Amino acid sequence: MAASLVKNFLVGNLMPEKCYEQIFLTGNVHVPCLKFVLNRIAGFWIILDTFLAQIPQLLKILWRGSAEGLSVASVLLQLYAISCPVVYAVANNFPFFAWAERLFTLSQTAAILFLIMHHRGETIKGLLLLLVFGGVMHLLARCAAPAVVSMMQASTLAAVNGSKFLQTITNHQNGHTGQLSTLSVFMTWTGSLGFIVVSLQESGGSFSSLLHILSSCLSFILLLQVCCSKNKTKTD
Repeated sequence: MAASLVKNFLVGNLMPEKCYEQIFLTGNVHVPCLKFVLNRIAGFWIILDTFLAQIPQLLKILWRGSAEGLSVASVLLQLYAISCPVVYAVANNFPFFAWAERLFTLSQTAAILFLIMHHRGETIKGLLLLLVFGGVMHLLARCAAPAVVSMMQASTLAAVNGSKFLQTITNHQNGHTGQLSTLSVFMTWTGSLGFIVVSLQESGGSFSSLLHILSSCLSFILLLQVCCSKNKTKTD
């Protein structure tokens, strides 16, 4: 019974039945099947990072009533990185369903940025910042030259890495990670590992792959900082 449940789960979510038979029944190390499973797992990690990683951070800020330790510059860069694919899609007249899910992540990050400003006593400034940012992105999507839009799209990963780097610096300067969510950081780290797997298989050792590796390293540093900060707090 248990074996049947395991088979149904694996075949239904991770691999075709042929691969299940190759790996678990005949005991063959079937490389194409292993690659298929690895890509499925990587895709799952990427989905968690892309669509759900910001939710624990948003909920933590709302629950604690504080955004201490979170870098405004870091979140602003993150907002830019999420906005770039939307701008690119709108500028190139992609159908709405092809990029609509990005708006979900965009709204989460915008809410986090606003809450950081709000808890610093800069509510009006936070609203104006979001309005100006949204207006600029809208103008770029509608009026910018194709070369500018393409450059923005190409800068997405660099902006993500810059965002993580700024947050690590803020953590180091503060001596703690404040309200940085452990679960959000962990999901971002696993997502970056997924991007590495996909990037290496699609383009080999390209510059993009190196940027994904750097992104994963920065996420791991953030995770270490959060864990060390928690241990320090417990010790104190």
